[in-house]
Amino acid sequence: MIETIRVWAIVALVGAGVFFTLVSAVGVIRLPDVYTRAHTASQTDTLGAGFTLAAVALALGWQHATAYTVLLLFFVFVTNPTAAHAIARSASDVGIEPWTADDAREDTHDDTGGDSR
Repeated sequence: MIETIRVWAIVALVGAGVFFTLVSAVGVIRLPDVYTRAHTASQTDTLGAGFTLAAVALALGWQHATAYTVLLLFFVFVTNPTAAHAIARSASDVGIEPWTADDAREDTHDDTGGDSR
């Protein structure tokens, strides 16, 4: 009974990890600028890796490798947001402007300033 619950918990954690990693990949592909891409990569990728590493730790049981997995999980939770912040900060320092709704409106107009309809 407990082994069945453990297996289903591992499956649920891996499923959640795959879901959040997929959302992160789609976000990095679809979002318009470096700031929003860094945001989605740091948050959802950290969650995806967190759930997956939690599943690995649960699957391993009480072993030395489980301690290493938990340390890796801590490392991921600290470094992913820090790296995203560093990327966004360097983009800001270089002068990359964030995408705004005004940019979207400019895309609907042609070069003469009129509507492209």
